[in-house]
Amino acid sequence: MAATELERHEDGVALLRMNRPETRNALTADLREELAAHFGALAADGEVRAVVLTGGPKAFAAGADLKAMAEASASEMMLRGLERLWAPIKGFPKPLIAAVEGWALGGGAELAMHADIIVASESAKFGQPEIKVGIMPGAGGTQRLTRAVGKFKAMKILLTGEPFGAAEAEAMGLVSEVVPDGTALDRALELARAIAAMPPIAARKIKETVLAGADQPLDSALLMERQAFQLLFDTADQKEGMRAFLEKRKPSFTGR
Repeated sequence: MAATELERHEDGVALLRMNRPETRNALTADLREELAAHFGALAADGEVRAVVLTGGPKAFAAGADLKAMAEASASEMMLRGLERLWAPIKGFPKPLIAAVEGWALGGGAELAMHADIIVASESAKFGQPEIKVGIMPGAGGTQRLTRAVGKFKAMKILLTGEPFGAAEAEAMGLVSEVVPDGTALDRALELARAIAAMPPIAARKIKETVLAGADQPLDSALLMERQAFQLLFDTADQKEGMRAFLEKRKPSFTGR
């Protein structure tokens, strides 16, 4: 059985579901390989404008496959080159929404943090428990978490390894929205459809500018923003959007 399931919807939305409930979607080698392949293909698919990533009702993804790494040496871990499997997700150019029900721990939390929007159910649990097994996050947990919630919250999470709930995650800025249990996927798909109906070039430039600008000095980031803003005036969607607004009608965006 495949470790993932992919559904392409007619409205420009793709749903990618991790499907290993017996392991709580632990990030095994085959699951990582499938995710990387799907994100590479979705990036190149001109019909897809937004993607929702989800797991199951009890676990989004419960962390790394410890059985596969318990006896590994440092050189073995380096030679596995797991960063190559994260790269298509890290570099995914289109809006990505994570729908989190249940546990998102360790690598699962890091996977969710690759998304642009995180919708979590009320009973969802997040955490970076790597310290409890003698290691530390290795797929962005120390960096993305700190950028999302600040040093002092991140240090508490990373150094204690204790899980925390969706309400706390929302309060500290880690998740975008908390919804009733069982509705995270529906809400994520609703958001994805709304985003997919927007001009896709503008959506991609917004994502690109936010992510690239976060690590630049403010003046450099503002210059990049201004250049991206000006570039959009060469798109057909900019002309359509503004004309539709002035003519008081619904715009029809074509992605050109």
